[in-house]
Amino acid sequence: MAIIGYVRVSTQEQNEDRQLTIMEQYKVEKVFSEKLSGKNTERPELKRMIEYVREGDTLVIESYSRLARSTKDLVLIVEQLNAKDVNLISSKENIDTNTPQGRFMFTIFAGLAEFERECTLQRQAEGIAEARKKGLYKGRKPKPYDEKQLRIECEKWRREEQTATAIMRKLDMSSNRFYRIVNRLGIGKRESEK
Repeated sequence: MAIIGYVRVSTQEQNEDRQLTIMEQYKVEKVFSEKLSGKNTERPELKRMIEYVREGDTLVIESYSRLARSTKDLVLIVEQLNAKDVNLISSKENIDTNTPQGRFMFTIFAGLAEFERECTLQRQAEGIAEARKKGLYKGRKPKPYDEKQLRIECEKWRREEQTATAIMRKLDMSSNRFYRIVNRLGIGKRESEK
């Protein structure tokens, strides 16, 4: 059971000394550190840290804002840590998920994130309904596709050199859309070939 630290500053000019002092106070054994914006979870050291931690480990952070800038991302990261049975200590918020109070606080964060998701979906649905009333909503525009490439790939399919599923993956198409286009263009397998 190791004590792991994660330190992040947003720019090269910012200094992580204050966060490193906190890591020393908690006797952190290994620190993952990076100078990147926290706008999303696509951070190399964050990913390495999540892969590295093991059951029973404790992750120490200076504050939740070092781990994530949005409640949604924070909940996602903490859920990954929980799935690995890793405890979380946030120094600034004085929260430790080893304690009942810490787990309670996380439950509140998870509830807020879910509420935020539901509100966003509700606003989106209301906006679409209003646009439909005004005749402005046309639905999502279909993604463009390369017809020439599709014809080449379907020819391989007809020669049984690949499957339809492989074509869908290559061209990033759903099954329904693939068969609708293939049937419209008349380039699919004929019944006698299936």
